Amino acid sequence: MAQVLEFKLPDLGEGLTEAEIVRWLVNVGDVVAIDQPVVEVETAKAMVEVPCPYGGVVTARFGEEGTELPVGAPLLTVAVGGTASSGTAVSGAAGASVASGASAGDAESSEYSGNVLVGYGTAGPAARRRRVRHESTAVAGGGGRTEAKAAAPAPARAPAPVPAPVDGPVPVISPLVRKLARDKGLDLREVRGSGPAGLILRADVESALAAAETAAARPAPVPAAAVPAVVAEGGERVPLRGVRGAVADKLSRSRTEIPDATCWVDADATELMAARAAMNAAGGPKISLLALLARICTHALARYPELNSTVDTAAREIVRLPSVHLGFAAQTPRGLVVPVVRDAGTRTAESLTEEFARLTESARQGTLTPGDLTGGTFTLNNYGVFGVDGSTPIINHPEAAMLGVGRIIPKPWVHEGELAVRKVVQLSLTFDHRVCDGGTAGGFLRYVADCVEHPAVLLRTL
Repeated sequence: MAQVLEFKLPDLGEGLTEAEIVRWLVNVGDVVAIDQPVVEVETAKAMVEVPCPYGGVVTARFGEEGTELPVGAPLLTVAVGGTASSGTAVSGAAGASVASGASAGDAESSEYSGNVLVGYGTAGPAARRRRVRHESTAVAGGGGRTEAKAAAPAPARAPAPVPAPVDGPVPVISPLVRKLARDKGLDLREVRGSGPAGLILRADVESALAAAETAAARPAPVPAAAVPAVVAEGGERVPLRGVRGAVADKLSRSRTEIPDATCWVDADATELMAARAAMNAAGGPKISLLALLARICTHALARYPELNSTVDTAAREIVRLPSVHLGFAAQTPRGLVVPVVRDAGTRTAESLTEEFARLTESARQGTLTPGDLTGGTFTLNNYGVFGVDGSTPIINHPEAAMLGVGRIIPKPWVHEGELAVRKVVQLSLTFDHRVCDGGTAGGFLRYVADCVEHPAVLLRTL
């Protein structure tokens, strides 16, 4: 007898509680293998593929592409065992049961791989497995919000009546849904949930708020003569969610919490560019300019560790960090992201070049993991690629500083007492004034500029 198991959106880690369905990778009726990616989701950290721990036939999917689901909400159901294991589709078969959140003990071990984490496979037997008892619910073909193949379209349903307030716990998983309702003064007991078992989703809260606003703002009829010929629209509204929403929250928090200041200086980068050309002409892997700037940054931070720190506002303490995990700003089709190079201070220029290339390509493909985007201690921002000279960047909270690098272009420059055309770059440092004063920030920036102008300065610390 086939058993229908329910696969829920797993805990995404990093404090994330929701994910948006970007693209389904399987359809109802498809046969899936253990740990096969079944859906691509976007969180506030990254876009990842979610593998399914069950092997069998997909009997239902929950949520259209573009739908935002809370952690713990059903993603799909899979029929395992019986005819399902041989590839026969099972949809609403008599006697089949749904095991909500079933564990390995609820299915044959060959059809379940263990708990699933976003972005990671689960192949291989689990070290320890628990048997969990769950209540079973009969499967109704195409029932609820499942996407099942049907011979005829479902009949239109009458509008649901407004529910009366209920006593007892409110079926809400996502803390963001609770916060949205609380901020708007909405009583969740008066909201009818459209999720499984009456679970209240963000869409339910937004619909209730929209209905309340429509009822409150319904205007009186206006004579046709009083309507102007041209009605101005409110403009396009773009939701702040996913990566864009996460960036907005972080930048707002940075400007709210961090008393930042910026200093800048022009530097003659002619010798640095010549040194890079000589390295690449000598053979071997090519060295990127970003890698050389990263080497300069890490050496400067070793001299000025105040800037490789964070502020514990609750304890009113500055925490100086032992390692440099260097973030770098990368513009992608999904928005600005800041991948992190771990232990940048211990890497060679070749290793840094390779890691920058790997993370940049992952950013463009949208395959960065949450681990690739967190844990940075200092950020290097090369905005010169956009053809601009200077900027006053916002610090990547909770870091204490960011070095900005403008474009490197030929400019008139006094070199060895003579006017010459040199390759000049503007460097800017935005820093948290709580961790240091202008003297420290200026010393750091001046050391960076000296290394750009005279790369041989680095030989003292190699």
